[in-house]
Amino acid sequence: MRVTVLVGNPRPASRTREVAEAAVRHLLADAPTEPSLSVVELCEHASVLFDPASEPLPTLRRTVAESELLVVASPTYKATYTGLLKAFFDGYPGNGLAGVPAIPVMTGADTGHALGAETGLRPLLVELGATVPTRALYFVTSRMDELDELVGAWASEQLLGLRRLAPLLDAVGRPAAADAADGGPR
Repeated sequence: MRVTVLVGNPRPASRTREVAEAAVRHLLADAPTEPSLSVVELCEHASVLFDPASEPLPTLRRTVAESELLVVASPTYKATYTGLLKAFFDGYPGNGLAGVPAIPVMTGADTGHALGAETGLRPLLVELGATVPTRALYFVTSRMDELDELVGAWASEQLLGLRRLAPLLDAVGRPAAADAADGGPR
């Protein structure tokens, strides 16, 4: 499974990244095989986000669009996600993330903006065609000492719903996997 964590924090190796990686770890703890994890820190590419001809952007966007699970993480800035994420996603065409399962993750100093992930980040992902099969994760950074406990509880709740979807996915088929197997489009 190809998993990408896309981090929109202006600081590298942030608590936001830690929370996103914890979400992946807890959601996929029982996966039959170890996922292939890519982490894209947009702060490392900030100088080229507004240059469409930039060398790394097409590769980064392709990595994100070809993910079998995408975790998009941002700290809360002005009640929503960062400009780094906005600039990155502005480079996609409509439906540029068609069918990519995506999980919105946001961090903040308090619960005052806890709905930001649901009212800001989720609609962005859905607008780009991603499938958002879980509730967003909003994590208050003053509780980093409880990271595994809190993210584990969130993941357990989400896994209940995801497991209920599995029979439906089996019934309708898994087109992304079929397309990938025959070399067709994703």
